[in-house]
Amino acid sequence: MVFHKLTIKQVTRVTPQAVEIVFQIPDNLKSEFEYKSGQYLTLKSKINDQDVRRAYSLSSAPFEDSISVVVKAVPNGLFSNYALSLKAGDTLEVAAPQGLFVHNIDNGNTYLAIAAGSGITPIISMIKTVLSQELDSKFALLYGNQSLSQTIYFEQLNDLKDQYGDRFILKYSFSREERDEALFGRISKGNLNYFLKNDCKDLAFAKAYLCGPEDMIKMASDNLNEKGYLDKENILFELFTTQENDIEITEDSHLTEVKVILDDEEHSFTMTRDQNLLDVILKNDIDAPYSCQGGICSSCICLIEEGTAQMAKNAILTDQEVSDGLSLSCQAYPTSSKVVVNFDEV
Repeated sequence: MVFHKLTIKQVTRVTPQAVEIVFQIPDNLKSEFEYKSGQYLTLKSKINDQDVRRAYSLSSAPFEDSISVVVKAVPNGLFSNYALSLKAGDTLEVAAPQGLFVHNIDNGNTYLAIAAGSGITPIISMIKTVLSQELDSKFALLYGNQSLSQTIYFEQLNDLKDQYGDRFILKYSFSREERDEALFGRISKGNLNYFLKNDCKDLAFAKAYLCGPEDMIKMASDNLNEKGYLDKENILFELFTTQENDIEITEDSHLTEVKVILDDEEHSFTMTRDQNLLDVILKNDIDAPYSCQGGICSSCICLIEEGTAQMAKNAILTDQEVSDGLSLSCQAYPTSSKVVVNFDEV
């Protein structure tokens, strides 16, 4: 993964716990930093003598001049809490945009989005793109937070509603605060069905974009499919948090011979089967691509050319892609005596 040192143009606090970071892109890198709505940037910095990487969705839209992400502080979050101290003029190492959770422009459709918390960041990029670039399309958003003060882009979303009127259907849901015109509680099945029936008036959706915690995504996806709003292949999602790994590691004393193919070079090492591939690859000073290390982005996708590996969790790859040998190296545990991992063929 290639990183470029970018200068921060502006830092704006969007909630008490979150900041928007706007980057200045030099002319010679503008083509490399072209992106689709929904993609993310991988940021890297040295914190306490440790190289730390994190993936953050682009909240800007591809047609806008600026390129921005939102970083929300989390308890004991090494990078997120560091990011809240950044200011204009500081620099960060940034890799070019990546990600499979994208919106492709196709005029004349109605889209649905369901987001919670910082899950709004890729969604607002999609909303701005649709409303600005697809003049005959509509967008419906159900957005959940604990309270108004913690709602990222509250004013910007309201401005979009004022600007585009009936083309943008907007509904908030607050779990710890009662507000006029907003639903009360988390994004539950009941609140989602109320929004679909009363605000969307049973519109026909071309696609749904879901972004937030795993439980919300599963509920919304199942509900939309069961009620006939959308087929599964038209429900796209990105996880911002996941449940704990529940893989059962067997034969952890057995060894696996691993060969890694990266940038036309081969590396070999031996590992035990109770370790995941990416961890051991990095410990062997092999500069494999990665961002979140939690199975919720797509930076570390690799091809298992020989042997077998089992993923602890997978919310990115389709069944066909897994069948074709693709794997998330941060979630992959070897299950055969030899494994060949190829990053160049992805």
